[in-house]
Amino acid sequence: MWAVARAAGLGAADAADAVQGAWLRLVESVDRIRDPRAVGAWLMTTTRREALRLGRKAGQEFPADPPDLYEHPTLAAPDPTTEIVEADYGRTLWSRVSRLSEPCRTMLRLFALNPDVRYAQVAARMHLPVGSVGPTRARCSAKLRTLLAEDPLEC
Repeated sequence: MWAVARAAGLGAADAADAVQGAWLRLVESVDRIRDPRAVGAWLMTTTRREALRLGRKAGQEFPADPPDLYEHPTLAAPDPTTEIVEADYGRTLWSRVSRLSEPCRTMLRLFALNPDVRYAQVAARMHLPVGSVGPTRARCSAKLRTLLAEDPLEC
């Protein structure tokens, strides 16, 4: 969703608003969902529409008919092997994150799930001094790298 909003030419703050708007539209429409498997595509389309709406509101110029990102051959038919490998790596990565102790587990999740989160926000959420967020993040990332290097294929 983030990539779709950024591809529409939005800055980080507006892209975050577009993604948030798409999630809001999903919550508002949850009672009308007929096929849960289509929610991902629906979210992408809604994110693109939110991004275009925000861009027009900000006075950006967009083509009259923006290209459909989902008609691109590499996006329409992803390589199944790549998808399997990425999904497996994702499971392995999150399995390793769950093996970390606090505050590493929470901190790495915050940064992974909120790419534009600021250190002040993380510090407030985790009740840490702002100056300790960077060093703590570095230590946590090193611990995660160690866990991944031990046996990257074991889940």
